[in-house]
Amino acid sequence: MSSHVKKRSKKAGLDPGSLIHIGNTYVEKSRMTLFRYDEASWVEKEIKSVAELREEKDRPGILWLNIDGLHDVELLGKIGELFGLHSLIIEDILNTDQRPRAEDFIDYIFIVLKNIHNHVDQNLHVDQISIILGKNFVISFQEREGALFDPIREKLRTSKGKIRKAGADYLAHHLMDAIVDQYFVVLEDIEEKIEQLEDDLVLQTTPAKLHAIHFLRRELILLRKSLWPLRDAIGLLQRADSPLIVDSDLIYFKDIAYHIIAIFDTVDTFRDLLDGMLD
Repeated sequence: MSSHVKKRSKKAGLDPGSLIHIGNTYVEKSRMTLFRYDEASWVEKEIKSVAELREEKDRPGILWLNIDGLHDVELLGKIGELFGLHSLIIEDILNTDQRPRAEDFIDYIFIVLKNIHNHVDQNLHVDQISIILGKNFVISFQEREGALFDPIREKLRTSKGKIRKAGADYLAHHLMDAIVDQYFVVLEDIEEKIEQLEDDLVLQTTPAKLHAIHFLRRELILLRKSLWPLRDAIGLLQRADSPLIVDSDLIYFKDIAYHIIAIFDTVDTFRDLLDGMLD
């Protein structure tokens, strides 16, 4: 709890919209990569400066800008100015302690999600990913570089499926779906650990196994805390009367909502199993 308060204390006394990075630094330098595409063609490149980005911004096609590393406050501020984002939105992107949510600002939709994934240290790690959905663009802000969106990049390169034929909202759905699918990967790992614990407990109970049960219960609590606001965020996108999401693509956001319900059910089932082990 104290570390949480300490991070927040950086904002004490500052005006709303003051840009301060609150979170961990995973990369030495923030990196911008750009995809521009339409049904017939695609361009992929690394952007070195905001001036170069300005030249690319209004060219034809759908633009996807991905930023890895959120500690470059000046860079994110300039990106916000270039795309007409409110300073409070940039403030929330820089503060990686946000709850998942979605907000419709008419000209763009702001979405915050939590990417929960297994780490080599056997603990769950949580990264914040923010998404801006505009008329012909999507901007994704990630705390660290990773392979999470690589399958989407490959679809864009090969024109697999309808992704290059659809609009920016379809791309935003793909990004969100990749994040939610990662929850299933985490649950599969937890399921394997629960099955192993069940087999071990039949043979012998030890303090170490009790600790393992409590550890898994904490991981499930973490998942549930991220899922509750995420469900509300997806619900808002389904109900939003926004020209940024075409009616024919609403079904894809509903599909994410169904996935979240399935994850909820699995989390509750696993929690009941662990409670039974404790009994």
